[in-house]
Amino acid sequence: MTDSNSFDTASDLDGVDDFTHAFFALHHGLPRQAPGSDASTRYLLSLCGPLPERPRVLDLGCGPGRSALLLAAEAGAAGAAGAAGTGAEVTAVDLHAPFLDELRAAAAARGLAGRVRTVEADMGALPGEGFEDGSFDLVWAEGSAYLLGFDAALARWKRLLAPGGTLVLTECQWSVAQPSAGARAFWDPHYALRTTAGNLAAAQAAGYRVLGVHDLPDSDWAEYYGPLAERLRALSATGGPAMARAVAATREELDVRARHGHEYGYAGYVLRPVSAGDGDAWPARPETAADAAAVREVNLAAFGTPLEADLVDALRADAALLPGLSYVAETPDGSVAAHALLTRCEVGGAPALALAPVAADPALQRSGAGSSVVRALLAAARERGESLVLVLGHPEYYPRFGFLPASHFGIRAPFEVPDAAMMALVLDASRPVPAGTIRYPEPFGV
Repeated sequence: MTDSNSFDTASDLDGVDDFTHAFFALHHGLPRQAPGSDASTRYLLSLCGPLPERPRVLDLGCGPGRSALLLAAEAGAAGAAGAAGTGAEVTAVDLHAPFLDELRAAAAARGLAGRVRTVEADMGALPGEGFEDGSFDLVWAEGSAYLLGFDAALARWKRLLAPGGTLVLTECQWSVAQPSAGARAFWDPHYALRTTAGNLAAAQAAGYRVLGVHDLPDSDWAEYYGPLAERLRALSATGGPAMARAVAATREELDVRARHGHEYGYAGYVLRPVSAGDGDAWPARPETAADAAAVREVNLAAFGTPLEADLVDALRADAALLPGLSYVAETPDGSVAAHALLTRCEVGGAPALALAPVAADPALQRSGAGSSVVRALLAAARERGESLVLVLGHPEYYPRFGFLPASHFGIRAPFEVPDAAMMALVLDASRPVPAGTIRYPEPFGV
């Protein structure tokens, strides 16, 4: 899971210590430098939505260029429909010149030399020429963002995207809520892993809309570790002390994966910066006491009756309303444009959350203010470790946030309701989803 961009030296490795020379020798010629597969690359590409006919793609920390070659051949207008697209113009960046040599040779062999431009550079300090703001329709980083840190990558690479452009990166993360001491002993000194919830919250806080998340299967690890293990068997007894250290460190990494691989994994994130035309462009934040009157006015205006406004007031006084899970979206002048809140409910005796009411100022409906406040609220719940949200609402609106009919999970309302209108969103797929009848807090009156 290492990559040449972790070294800030020239590609000829002058002045680099023997251990680094050994590291590169150990990894030279391997097809991948991190977990991944062509299937996962294609799936992440499909989540990007429509692309230009010949998109401008930047592959950062490209290594030997497996993803760059696929994108050069298949990314493009038809790719969003699941078929191979018309191909992209790919700029592939890495610090290690031999990787770029491998990529150029492979591109020439596949007839893609005219579509792949290689640049020897540090992906964390890109040169000015050719990397101006808004230069790329798609920025791609499989297995390399962790070298900068997830948050730093989100911040530094956003400027490179053209309007409507997409950032795709993969990140190693915890797949369990409480990792074991053994797993932490390996990871904590090297890199502070987060959960999917933590990474989604970070992406949204950095100003991105989440188009999709894909958990890489175990077979993607085998595509990386299989050839690496074969290389270890060939080099373990040769190469001197530096190679022995490199081999020992790599053996430890493989051993930790064998013992604790169920506790962590890679996920791909498909992200798009919000803009003035996006529904998520409205700033959203937790409600304060000073917002109470404005929130009531928004609910009165949105529903035309006092029922929902009274419900909000009653929920504020009830223990079911959890601190920090009532949100507002703001207009440019700071007034309340929309409001949503989550309260504690139960499904079959297990804790869950109810999303209700959701209200937007009628003058601002269809502006995206309501979507913005809902996305921010769900992200806050995910970050808190909540696992399930229920909503009774329009079946053409809430699926955009990931809601599915609750009946899919064996969840039912305590009253008669159309199946499509009672929906559930699983925030943490690692935890079992409870089944049974929803029990709402007392202010709902059901």
